[in-house]
Order: sequence, then C-alpha cells, then structure tokens
Amino acid sequence: MKANNQVIFNNYQNEINECLLSITADKPQLQKAVCEAMEYSLSAGGKRLRPMLVLEFCRICGGDYKKYVEIACCIELVHTFSLIHDDLPCMDNDDFRRGRPSCHKVYPESIALLAGDALNTLPFEIITNKALDGTISFETAVKLVNVLSSAIGVNGMIGGQVIDIEAENRKISLDELNLLQSLKTGALIKASCVMGCLIADREDLIHYAERYAENVGRSFQIVDDILDVEGSFEELGKPIGSDKESEKSTYVSILGLEESKKISKVLTDEALKVVENFDNNDFLKDVTEYLLVRKN
Repeated sequence: MKANNQVIFNNYQNEINECLLSITADKPQLQKAVCEAMEYSLSAGGKRLRPMLVLEFCRICGGDYKKYVEIACCIELVHTFSLIHDDLPCMDNDDFRRGRPSCHKVYPESIALLAGDALNTLPFEIITNKALDGTISFETAVKLVNVLSSAIGVNGMIGGQVIDIEAENRKISLDELNLLQSLKTGALIKASCVMGCLIADREDLIHYAERYAENVGRSFQIVDDILDVEGSFEELGKPIGSDKESEKSTYVSILGLEESKKISKVLTDEALKVVENFDNNDFLKDVTEYLLVRKN
C-alpha cells in the first residue's frame, strides 16, 4: 500500500477502535460480565475492513464521514457477534481468534453467547438513536436498519452459516459454494458499501457499490481459503487447516490452489473497474489491491 494511503488506513482504524471502546465503556455492575466479554472480543484487533468501507463509500460519495463513525461501527459489532458465535463449541469449536483465546475460553460459554447476542442487537439501538438526535433522518435510519438486518438474517450471514454447517462432510458444487459465501461473507461486505452510500445520501451510486462488493466479497473469501492452506498461526491468529480438518468444501478444495489465486485476481480486477465510477478513489483502489495480497 502507498505510504499516504497506509496513513489513511491507520487513521480509519484508530477512529474505529476508539469508537468501539466508547460504545462498551458503560458497564453496569450487575451486567458487567457480559459487557466485559463484548469489549474483550471487540478489542481483539482486526483490519476493521467493514466499518472502513462504510466510511470510505460515504467519503467518495461526497459525505462527511466523520459524523458517522458510530454508525459505521455497527457493522463491526455484527461481525464480532458472528465471530464469537462461530467459535462456540456447538459451531466451529475454535479456541483462538486473532491470536487470543476465543471469547468462550475466557468467559463462561453462556456469557460468550449472550455477548454475541448483545452485539447483534446494539447496532439497531445506535442507528435509531442517531435518527432521534438528528444525525440522520428517520428515513435513512429505516433504510440502514433494513440493509443491515437483511444482511444478518436467513437471506444473509446466518443463512450462509446454515448452508455451511449442513455442507460439512459432503462435497458441494461451485454454485452452492458461491451462494454460501455470498451470504456468509459477502452479505456484510455488501451492506457496508451500501450503508456508506445511504448516509451520504447517494442512492444513485448503490448499484456500483453492490457490484464492487460482490467482487471483493468473493475474492476476500477465496483469499481466506488460500490462507487456511498457506498461512500460519502467527499471521492468522488462529489454527490453519481447520477447513480441511472439518471436511468443509472451499474454493481451494473445489478449484485447487492455483485456479483459486487466478479467480481472486480476476475478481479484484473487476472490483477495480467499478471503483472508477467514483471520484477520489485512490485509497479504495489501494485497499482493494491490498486485500488480494494480505496475509491475514
């Protein structure tokens, strides 16, 4: 990444991290355990790609992104909820996340489960509060809630997770895998880009944001599958080879390593073409290229 864009990337991360900590700062005594579990998982690091996309699409659509950092963080709250639940013994049963013990290894499993639940509902409180205090219109709030809730539910991330669970220990087709990943991984990435357009009041650009997200979302998952084969615990912060151990169908298991790399490059190039429809796009182009060569 170019030096100036790395600075922008870091600034976005810092703003998002500060906001996430402020969201969980209030810890009522009797509910303290679940609040601490929420904060533990939120502070585990990560690229903060999804809230960054909200803010960046707002910016390149001409919006004042600094007004909407808390709204952008809503997508990270949902993402973190999904990671807590994914790691639970009844799901993927992973002991580590981002180089640290998973939430349920530090807190009782019941508290980890409730921390995920709380992180899943908090975004809707934040968005509606932003309408009540005048930061956004009530109409925009409804549209944001609609986009985010759709991305989470049966026709979004949760639906993708269900397909993933039921696909274990059997081979699935490439079409089924594409659907699975477009829901499980792609839905939140698409929601991030669309939400950025909505808060900038540029619904006319949503179709470009969706096209960009569809390509980046699939490429992102393919790279994840590649890293599960070629990565390391030190880089990924979690055990590698878990997909193979769980007998999950992945892009690598269906297409092979080299073909997966070729397709992720094609998808990235398609996303870069879409970015040309936006002004001031240098940072987004750089981030898009970085996602292809990332190591975690």
